[in-house]
Amino acid sequence: MGVVNTTPDSFFDGGRYMVEEAARARVDELMLANTTILDIGAESSRPGSAPVSAAEQIARMEAALEYAVSRGAVVSVDTTDPDVADHALGKGAHIVNDVSCLANDELARVAARHGAALILMHSRGPMQKMPGFSQWPDDAYGDVVRDVFAEWTQARDRAVQKGLAREAVWMDPGLGFSKNARHSLELLSRLSELRGRAPFLVVGPGRKSFIASVDPSAPTERLGGTVAACLAAVERGAEVLRVHDVREVAEALLIRRAVTEAPKAEVSRV
Repeated sequence: MGVVNTTPDSFFDGGRYMVEEAARARVDELMLANTTILDIGAESSRPGSAPVSAAEQIARMEAALEYAVSRGAVVSVDTTDPDVADHALGKGAHIVNDVSCLANDELARVAARHGAALILMHSRGPMQKMPGFSQWPDDAYGDVVRDVFAEWTQARDRAVQKGLAREAVWMDPGLGFSKNARHSLELLSRLSELRGRAPFLVVGPGRKSFIASVDPSAPTERLGGTVAACLAAVERGAEVLRVHDVREVAEALLIRRAVTEAPKAEVSRV
């Protein structure tokens, strides 16, 4: 899942794809890298970011959305707003990526009406309430994996009540959302405990601040950590990776597969 941020303030690539030509070029870049899903969003979820109206989100993403659909891409719309989701799905998007853990149940109703899938990412309220990157009370969770799954399940069940099939609700444990670095690393380490709990297990480690807790670095310097986190996630059951660096992550996964599947030569004994 490749990220197309049409925002001025996202933590890594804010402002880079605001101009229509740049947004289309980003779509081309991701499709050339054989991205399976294009995740287009127009509202930053970094700590302290301001809410963006539905009309503004639609205006920001329209060029990228229309171009991606015209190229036959599988498109996910990254929004917590039912009106934005309804617009994008009506234009040809296939998936809603909700980082609010269904703060608004109407989002599930919209997805159901369009026959779309819904990615529910675990969080505890909007990122605007987080004091900073990876800043969250250490004792906020008794057992972070069990608590995340229990809260995600409650949101999934509400989505089903609004008309979505269970098979249409994907799980994202929400690395970095309402979590500090220790929480995110533990979730990544124990990700296998969530394997098989949803049709698809989605993980988004790309350039996130928990990487800097291990190796202090700016977002622009976290490619190595991103690749390592993606490999760890796949080994533990992740089926969808949401990243900015599709080409590099895909290459790492190809090498991992080649090494794993390489035939072992037999050593003859004389």
